[in-house]
Amino acid sequence: MTDRLNKPISARVHQVSLSDGGVPKHAVPVAQVTVNGLRGDRQRNRKVHGGPDRAVCLYSHEIIQALRAEGHSIGPGSAGENLTVTGIDWASLGPGDRLAIGADLELEITGYTAPCRLNGQWFKDGNSERMAQEAYPGWSRLYARVLVEGIVHQGDQVRVLDSNRDRNIE
Repeated sequence: MTDRLNKPISARVHQVSLSDGGVPKHAVPVAQVTVNGLRGDRQRNRKVHGGPDRAVCLYSHEIIQALRAEGHSIGPGSAGENLTVTGIDWASLGPGDRLAIGADLELEITGYTAPCRLNGQWFKDGNSERMAQEAYPGWSRLYARVLVEGIVHQGDQVRVLDSNRDRNIE
């Protein structure tokens, strides 16, 4: 099976995570996703987190594993992401790209997340800049808006529906 860009589908939701505010977010098997984010999830600082253009935070399981291999204690959900995704070329994703997750959910990536000072606790030197897009391109978490609401389950398939990079290549 392939996605709309004729790429093999192997990407999945590794973990769905919620919190009553702050980090870490904790694993749940399933969540309802609305234009305002995941039901049951709350952000401590709504000036910088949440809202329609930052409704869902995503991160790569492979990046988390690479950071752990460097000696950092980060794990799925600890960086504040709602969806930890595995099997996707993370560095190739960027603003404007659309993802289909599970049966109905559709997201559009709106931007890269700036590292939060609270994420410093997961880094051996206390410096969460290791997750900064400017310093380490392709290692940042991503924010997304919800285009089509739905339910997300751990293990759901993730498909890239649209990619700016693919559209711009002639």
